[in-house]
Amino acid sequence: MKLHTSIGPNPRLVNMFIAEKGWSLPKVEVDIIGGENRRQPFLSINPAGGTPVLELDDGTALAETLAICEWIEETHPEPALIGATARARAVTRMWTRRVDLMVAQPLTAGFRGAEGLPLFKDRVRCLPQAADDLKLAAREGLAWLDRQLGERAYLAGDTLSLADLLLFCFVEFGAQVGQPLDPENRRLAAWHARMASRPGAAATA
Repeated sequence: MKLHTSIGPNPRLVNMFIAEKGWSLPKVEVDIIGGENRRQPFLSINPAGGTPVLELDDGTALAETLAICEWIEETHPEPALIGATARARAVTRMWTRRVDLMVAQPLTAGFRGAEGLPLFKDRVRCLPQAADDLKLAAREGLAWLDRQLGERAYLAGDTLSLADLLLFCFVEFGAQVGQPLDPENRRLAAWHARMASRPGAAATA
């Protein structure tokens, strides 16, 4: 078994999920800047060309971060990062989906249409004409999450979950590509400080 990984928020999410589980496994670094993930032999592992990919012992290649994290949760259930009960799993998946739709997707598309356009224009569909609006949508999503967080320590409740890991990795990525967290989002700023102090953050910095 091995994890094909690289730089970027999605690989960091899976690596942080693994670290928070207290687990480790062999890793293969993929040069996405050089386009290694967009040609063979990597495309035979993941025809969609994205990282990370978890290659199981039987040769099954699991791509897409949420699918990988679900597999890890089922095979390494402690500590529970998606939920130990049906209710907890549903709540975690709800918040994970919200983070994905409201922050991760528009933030990434905004970056690809602007600062990342020279790298991505020949690799994926980019929307330079919509980049500013996509970045605004991500900022609005973060402001909404700030209001919803309230006094909770974490998005889905009192304990760390996949939703927090996803949001943390994209907030960190946003800060690197010209989309920093608005300091007016004070609840998220305090949440970010808690997340940054976790061992999983240090292990994947």
